Amino acid sequence: MAAPATAHGQGAAGQDARQRAAPVADGPPAAALRIGSKRFTESYILAQLLALQVRQRTGQAPAVSQGLGNTAIVYQALRSGGIDLYPEYTGTIALEILKSDKPLSMDEMRRGLAPLGLGVGIPFGFNDGYALAMRAADADRLGIRSLSDLARHPELRLGLSSEFIGRADGWRGLAARYGLPQVPTGLDHGLAYDAIQKKQTDVIDIYTTDAKIDALGLRILDDDLKYFPRYDAVVLYRLDVPRRHPEAWAAMQALAGTIDEHAMIAMNARAELDGAPFDIIARERLATADAGTPSAAGTTSAAGAAGGSAGAAGAAAAAQPARYGFWNKLLGPDLGRLAWQHLMLVTFAVAIAVVVAVPAGVFVHGHRRPRAVVLGMTGLLQTIPSLAMLAILITVTGRIGAVPALLALTLYALLPIMRNTVAGLDEVSSGMRMAATALGMTTRQRIMLIELPLARPTILAGVRTATSISIGTATIAAFIGAGGFGERIVTGLALNDGQLLLAGAVPAAAMALASELVFEAVDWRLRRHAAAPPGLGA
Repeated sequence: MAAPATAHGQGAAGQDARQRAAPVADGPPAAALRIGSKRFTESYILAQLLALQVRQRTGQAPAVSQGLGNTAIVYQALRSGGIDLYPEYTGTIALEILKSDKPLSMDEMRRGLAPLGLGVGIPFGFNDGYALAMRAADADRLGIRSLSDLARHPELRLGLSSEFIGRADGWRGLAARYGLPQVPTGLDHGLAYDAIQKKQTDVIDIYTTDAKIDALGLRILDDDLKYFPRYDAVVLYRLDVPRRHPEAWAAMQALAGTIDEHAMIAMNARAELDGAPFDIIARERLATADAGTPSAAGTTSAAGAAGGSAGAAGAAAAAQPARYGFWNKLLGPDLGRLAWQHLMLVTFAVAIAVVVAVPAGVFVHGHRRPRAVVLGMTGLLQTIPSLAMLAILITVTGRIGAVPALLALTLYALLPIMRNTVAGLDEVSSGMRMAATALGMTTRQRIMLIELPLARPTILAGVRTATSISIGTATIAAFIGAGGFGERIVTGLALNDGQLLLAGAVPAAAMALASELVFEAVDWRLRRHAAAPPGLGA
């Protein structure tokens, strides 16, 4: 169905982020099938199911880029060739991607997607539609049963996901159809259930296969005017996938029609209520399907409360503790990998920014108009939201992963370095420049031997600022599969797992602190030699 800009439900706080967000197998070959997902529980599970089905049936190991973001980012990754396919929903394809003003049949969608080099297929067998829900006790007290009833209560607070607010089939059309007077507040869907449980909001947008609807005592408001279309789960893929990966495609097609709403609710509940890792849920699902129960998913008592039936594999897994403490997540086996990815992104981005920004700062320092233009342009880059920047760079580079993330971090690092280079050169006194000229130095010698050494502390402060910015901003790179500590943060946010959020935030903060200590040591060393700039005695 429609993917939210953030999370499509909450979910597992399993063993570590790598179990949930990393590829099914490490180091896939370049020609491996690339499967993506949006950043919500159900999409994680379906992507993992597709990958595991391929691996079990063919022995091939697809690369899985989990939690890439909202519809716009994942769709752009598909169009650019960054991924080969991802789970999508018919309502989203018809109304958001093809911009139709009405629901479309599968054949109509195929005809519309073909000129884009895309296809749609493998209907999983369930509908996961949009709906609004509120606490059942409040609904009874106010006499609210339908969306039409909601129009009579403008005092109710609506917390809706950002994508739902902006979608063609989302809030604006819904409010117009029902005459709803409320002004909604944008809310990360991963936090929506907590917000309504704590009475911080009254109405949220939900998805009909969410597992927490019954668990939290929510009532789905009847769409009495039939506004929402169907959102049948399907696979959106590049048209060349069946030709390039015929065995994998045949294996995935075997999943068509094998998952009903009860089975999907049960799998979501295994993640959201029991804390099972996504790969375990996928294995349970395939095991029960192979055992001849195609509409059942392994589930615990919590999943059963959501309407699923428990298989033997699910019961066995449920008997094991699914949730792990903060220290287990912080020191999980993915820590070294994520630290290395984060460090490399920051190091290369800042290094490239230094190579570009310092010479540019030197050049524009003595030229008033170019100086204003260049500094203005680099300042303008800072105003572009990180996710928008990533989406633009995915389009420009035609890929996802480290390359657009590195470019984004580099662009964000330019301003503090360039601005401090100019400021540092401004601080060099005219007397020093005149003395250098009197000594017979050329302009290049004066800049390299006098001005830059004197400006070095200020330039270093700019590099220091750029490094801190990059360490923080690099967490966003996980949205496009670039790794780093953001992988934990993104997954923790989508799953509303505070411990996993901290397990990503704490190492990132520690890296920022370590960088500050390094720069402090370098700055102290420079201050010791500040009285004798190099080159004067040459």
